[in-house]
Amino acid sequence: MSEQRYFDVQYPPMRATPRSVWSRPEVPEPPPKPRRARVNVLLFLATATTVFMVGGGVGSLEDLLRTPPAELFQRGWSYAVPLLGILLFHEFGHYIAARIHRVDASLPYFIPLPPVLSPFGTMGAVIAMRGRIRSRNALLDIGASGPLAGLVVALPVLAIGLSLSTVGPNPTRHFLQEGQSLLYMAMKRLVVGPIPDGYDVQLHPTAFAGWAGLFITMLNLLPWGQLDGGHIAYALFGERQNRFARFVRLALIPLFLYNLALFTVPVALGRSGMPMAFAVMNSVFWLVWFGVTGVIGRLSGGADHPPTEPGELSSGRRVVAIVTLVLFVLLFMPTPLSSY
Repeated sequence: MSEQRYFDVQYPPMRATPRSVWSRPEVPEPPPKPRRARVNVLLFLATATTVFMVGGGVGSLEDLLRTPPAELFQRGWSYAVPLLGILLFHEFGHYIAARIHRVDASLPYFIPLPPVLSPFGTMGAVIAMRGRIRSRNALLDIGASGPLAGLVVALPVLAIGLSLSTVGPNPTRHFLQEGQSLLYMAMKRLVVGPIPDGYDVQLHPTAFAGWAGLFITMLNLLPWGQLDGGHIAYALFGERQNRFARFVRLALIPLFLYNLALFTVPVALGRSGMPMAFAVMNSVFWLVWFGVTGVIGRLSGGADHPPTEPGELSSGRRVVAIVTLVLFVLLFMPTPLSSY
């Protein structure tokens, strides 16, 4: 479309003076095409199935086909229902905030994973948005609404689950050790009380669902790219966040090296009976996440966050952004999950 220059015509004298700089007439955006929910529903049903498989101790498709649905529900609901509730609140927090700000957002696309690939039965969900989020206020609302809505469910679920759990000696073999964060340790102290050395909470399935909610929220709040934490940090810091985000992603490599030394050095020195394969497997999470963030960056058009229109974040939203980033620190787990 050609650019036009506008003039005021004044009398006398007969001369033209520029009224504005070169400008482009606004063209209304075409109305968004309607989205179909069939794929979203099918993915949610598949995710519910894999999450119930984890909760019910069903490890394969063959076992699933042999398990009556009523039995699967009875065995798996205490884990699956609260975890799905956390994920639904998280994703619909984003969706509702996007709709409030008139951003064309899809329904959540849930990601099912069989138990052999994930101890949770899912990788969470994503929401697709057409176009870009124009203002920093809208960006903060959409980015922060998901984690905050998810935590509204995850924290009560965790508290209920911990109250149903028992405290016992640490197992000596064949168990999963959940990651420890400041918020998680505070919740254990608040609900369970002091735990003697050599003992730990033997998690009820509902407690594991609550912990998984904290873990998924922590990953989403990583202040990088177009993750929730990246949206929040960009709303708070603007284009400076693109420089910060590079250091955040590079910091995943030292985290990997820390865990590698933590698990493999005792095995190499004969001070641990853990198989070396387990030690290496326990070390690689942050290296894998380094690769995942690289893939996300390529799929989303680059590691830098898309710009917003000029304008400052409102004071109330600035407080929300700071609180949400502090939550990331409280949720951070140096070693998210390890096998023994």
